[in-house]
Amino acid sequence: MTRIEGTVALVTGGNRGLGKALVSELLARGASKVYAAARTPSAVQVDDARVVPLRLDVTSDDDVRAAAEAAGDVSVLVNNAGALVSASFLDSPVDDVRREFETNFYGPLRVTRAFVPVIAANGGGHVLNVHSVLSWLAISGSYSASKAALWSQTNSLRLELRERGIGVTGLHSAYIDTDMAAAVDAPKSSPADVARLAVDAVEAGQFEVLVDDVTRGVKAGLAGDVSALYPQLAAS
Repeated sequence: MTRIEGTVALVTGGNRGLGKALVSELLARGASKVYAAARTPSAVQVDDARVVPLRLDVTSDDDVRAAAEAAGDVSVLVNNAGALVSASFLDSPVDDVRREFETNFYGPLRVTRAFVPVIAANGGGHVLNVHSVLSWLAISGSYSASKAALWSQTNSLRLELRERGIGVTGLHSAYIDTDMAAAVDAPKSSPADVARLAVDAVEAGQFEVLVDDVTRGVKAGLAGDVSALYPQLAAS
């Protein structure tokens, strides 16, 4: 378990949406400093002296290396930055698929690999990876695949990091009311509510947090026949 009060955290994609809400929630829990990482640090707009804007493009090895050097006091890492391309495996350019994996899979991997030595040197801590209900539901092409791969990465890292005193939590959610889901006409969770549940899970040392009923239902459906999650197959 990792108590947030007094810790130093870093949130990738910390300038808007869920990332901004996670920054705010960590501050509310008493974090002594939060690095709000973004490709454009000037986009970080949080009126709190404990917030440190930090340049970080998770697809850039140079950026990741520089961030780890600049933020050597971090003990809580939140891999939130993501891309939504949803490329078709048959009709989209392969480069579109690759671009989504660069951000959603290799991005968190780069950042985690860079910060594990930092967190371990600071006495251990926690990594929170932001997944999606689409980690388990392949209805969004390359986005679903990249999040499924991140889920598997998270499960593997949880085992590898256990002996280093670093806990790992995976966050799964259906639609969240952010710019990414602005065009979606469906129920959405508020970023503040998702952030609260996520940080609750970190402090409790939970392996996963399932934000909503849709996510819990899809996770349960993994134990059944494939057609239970994809009813169009049952009708064929």
